[in-house]
Amino acid sequence: MPGLNITSIAFAETFALEGIAASIGSVGDAYDNALAESTIGLFKTEVICRNSPFRVHPARTVDDIEYATMEWVDWYNHRRLHSTLGYIPPQEFEATYYARTATLQPEPPPT
Repeated sequence: MPGLNITSIAFAETFALEGIAASIGSVGDAYDNALAESTIGLFKTEVICRNSPFRVHPARTVDDIEYATMEWVDWYNHRRLHSTLGYIPPQEFEATYYARTATLQPEPPPT
């Protein structure tokens, strides 16, 4: 069964020895993993689908999937339009944020 190794006694003991708190949710749902599930859903829809702009031909090798994945991750992190960012790309939003933050910093006093 998948998941048995995650909750094994040895695994839990290793976490305890290292001072790490395991994050294991309830069985049979993905509520504690919603962000990952949502991102995987987007990936499947946008990269794996037949007419994906991230694939130039049907995937024949692992390299084909890896290259499509790299293209998608780059687009997702830098150029996609996101509603919570005012429909501007994340890279542009971040640049604007840091530029605005830099202008709000007080000038250091002359020495």
